[in-house]
Amino acid sequence: MSEQNYTVAELAERSGFAFRGDGARRIVGVGTLASARPDQLSFLSNSKYTAQLKATRAGVVVLREEHLEDCPTTALVASDPYVAYAKIATLFERMPAAPRGIHPSAVVATGAKVSASASIGPHCVIEDGAVIEDGAILGPHCMIGPDCSVGAQSRLVARVTLVTRVALGKRVLVHPGAVIGSDGFGLAFERDHWVKIPQLGGVRIGDDCEIGANTTIDRGALEDTVLEEDVRLDNQIQIAHNVHIGAHTAMAGCAAVAGSARIGRYCQIGGNAGVLGHLELADRVTITAKSLVTHSIREPGEYSSGVPLQDNRQWRKNAARFKHLDEYARRLSALEKDSNDE
Repeated sequence: MSEQNYTVAELAERSGFAFRGDGARRIVGVGTLASARPDQLSFLSNSKYTAQLKATRAGVVVLREEHLEDCPTTALVASDPYVAYAKIATLFERMPAAPRGIHPSAVVATGAKVSASASIGPHCVIEDGAVIEDGAILGPHCMIGPDCSVGAQSRLVARVTLVTRVALGKRVLVHPGAVIGSDGFGLAFERDHWVKIPQLGGVRIGDDCEIGANTTIDRGALEDTVLEEDVRLDNQIQIAHNVHIGAHTAMAGCAAVAGSARIGRYCQIGGNAGVLGHLELADRVTITAKSLVTHSIREPGEYSSGVPLQDNRQWRKNAARFKHLDEYARRLSALEKDSNDE
């Protein structure tokens, strides 16, 4: 695979940013401020790393104009260096081209439709009624169940399972081990045992979404579980049946959303956070890590819950006091009443 390389001037032209310094310097990759070589690009988006900027050996640094004086090398000037870096770094991503066609070890049902421009990897299984659209890539050991569809230019990296009635939009990226369209956790209790409720819905995932490794998305009980366009899910996330997630929302690892919750657009859910079932989150809500959402949130903003980290001895004392909070509150209320009566 040939090495990608660009001059600073070419990078500036491709990205639409102005540069200061040596436009002829050739760049072959990216690196951190502390470790980048003279033929690599780095970036500064957080001022606390200004000391590293002053000492960097990087050939070019993406930064804001206010940091130009501290930059000892060539610079690309951007209003948001992190976003700019993300776009430029894609030029150096080395991905082998996926071969068109169906690998001899794959099993494709006669009732499935696979585009001639799609790539179906080793040991994939594609069942009746499944549709694989133009340019889609299925890595090894993927399973596409009945009535599932994989949109154009989507990529299932490896060992991805679409169980049934799953529709992926265009350019969806699904990482290894993800399971989409499995049974929702629907049960009814009859006297002394559980009765399983059939999960008759599906899953609809919009264009440009990303699903992390070992993340699970259950299909709906009656209507579909829905991810609108450009939703980004990290690894090991649980999305229960009939959840609806608005466009451009991102969720960090190990978060969980219970059944029939509705999350708005442009929300951010921190790692290991939880959202209880049947709740609604407005657009542009941020939930910090390890928080538990127990009621609907109607206004945008940042929300947190939980007890901050403490020394274990102090935590034990406070944990014992938690049992008496109601008693303390009643006593305080009584004292306030007596004080007001005087």
